[in-house]
Amino acid sequence: MKNKTLAAWLAFLGGPLGLHRFYLKGWGDWLGWALWVPTLLGLWGLERVQALGLDDTLSWVLLPVLGFNIAACALCAIVYGLMTPEKWNRRYNPGLAEDAAPGRTHWGTIAVLAAALLIGTGVLMTSLVYSFQRYFEYQIDEARKISQPAD
Repeated sequence: MKNKTLAAWLAFLGGPLGLHRFYLKGWGDWLGWALWVPTLLGLWGLERVQALGLDDTLSWVLLPVLGFNIAACALCAIVYGLMTPEKWNRRYNPGLAEDAAPGRTHWGTIAVLAAALLIGTGVLMTSLVYSFQRYFEYQIDEARKISQPAD
């Protein structure tokens, strides 16, 4: 039996590591393993920011990748949490009745929905703002280089 609330929590807390995919589809799920790529790239970007500072061009490309991955997993948690019990049980518990308990919504489901909405939106907006800010600062610096007279 695949529990909707547990899958939503796994998507929210361990989504960038593919835990929700492994829970629902098993260790052979290629997308669960593929989620490690943007997570590791984003963590590498975070390490570069800490080591080289905010002026490192590669880090401002890599860091939002982690943020977008976290936001996508939060969205996945929201989709799981909002899925009707009938649809959940048809998809993930085909041997059970459509209104079986693993697909039902309760307070734990509501809590993960609220947390995923709050944190996912915050991470998404932060990633967008960071990437746009760094991009426009880079463009301004390049424009200054072009506009400076050569001696």
